Amino acid sequence: MAFRLFSPILAGATLRERMIACFGATIGIALTGAIGGLVLGSGPHVPLLVAPMGASAVLLFAVPASPLAQPWSIIGGNTISALVGVIVAHFVHEPVLATGIAVALAIAAMSFTRCLHPPGGAAALTAVFGGPAVISAGFLFPFVPVALNSVVLVALGYGFHRLSRRNYPHVPAPAPKSTHGTIDPPARERVGFRPEDIDAALGALEETFDIDRNDIERLLRQVELQAMVRTHRTLLCGDIMSRDVISIDENARAEDARHLLLEHNIRTLPVVDREARLVGAVGLRELTRAAETVKSVTSTAATASASAPAMGLLPVLTDGRSHAVVIVDDNQHILGLITQTDLLAATARAQAGDKALAEAAA
Repeated sequence: MAFRLFSPILAGATLRERMIACFGATIGIALTGAIGGLVLGSGPHVPLLVAPMGASAVLLFAVPASPLAQPWSIIGGNTISALVGVIVAHFVHEPVLATGIAVALAIAAMSFTRCLHPPGGAAALTAVFGGPAVISAGFLFPFVPVALNSVVLVALGYGFHRLSRRNYPHVPAPAPKSTHGTIDPPARERVGFRPEDIDAALGALEETFDIDRNDIERLLRQVELQAMVRTHRTLLCGDIMSRDVISIDENARAEDARHLLLEHNIRTLPVVDREARLVGAVGLRELTRAAETVKSVTSTAATASASAPAMGLLPVLTDGRSHAVVIVDDNQHILGLITQTDLLAATARAQAGDKALAEAAA
């Protein structure tokens, strides 16, 4: 129970991620204050760092994928809210009433400008009763130091996340489209739930979630895949791959590659180097480009290990572009090949087996 009290609240959070967040916040807040001092100077009436930046740092470094932690949310949310607070304080002189109005209008302003940011509420409050430093700054306060602090913090966060190999700003994955130039959705999107099902579920729950809608769809697709992999975990790539793989040397003529593809009625031809290590693949699509050697038109090959679950290849083999996955060892030597047909046949056999077991049990 003692350890459960310190379990991550957010889905996907790990101890490593939290340690990175702590380190990033240390650097981000310290440097933001230092840069503010260099730009503005120092003194009792000079606000080098406003308090809402601490809350912004929590979002920026701990949950960088949140829509509330994106650059425009931080910069726009803090600046606009501070401006709202200054305006309210200028016209409403009753502190208690001014604080409520400032936060309410800040929420409305951030919502209309699509930069909702929780620390913006604190920025609005700071502008209402922030003390001598805020009063002396007047209508300049939302821009210096609030906007200045926000811009510096976001810039530092961007650099930190790039160095720590984390994606920021977070860009939700776009909805998949057909690669054949038609209006039909990709093959893997035609089964299971649909986008309108997500909208209906969100409407039924009547709650607001701190995650982009496209990220919800991507997460649910991955859940479906993991469930399928789990239920067919005993079926490995090594069990269904073809082992007599037709390949071609990267220095061979393009005409020879076309001949092999047509002669063996295959759509993907692995390309190897002199040490027989996989370097890529070619198909008739690549060979339509004028080329003398295979190497000049070789594209990246989809690969997997023999011990990987076969159902884990579904996203690759249903993306509308890849027709086969090359099975390789640790040294990139070819062990086998799995085509769309191979996976389809294996899936059919697995479904038939499950049905037979269910009938036997009944």
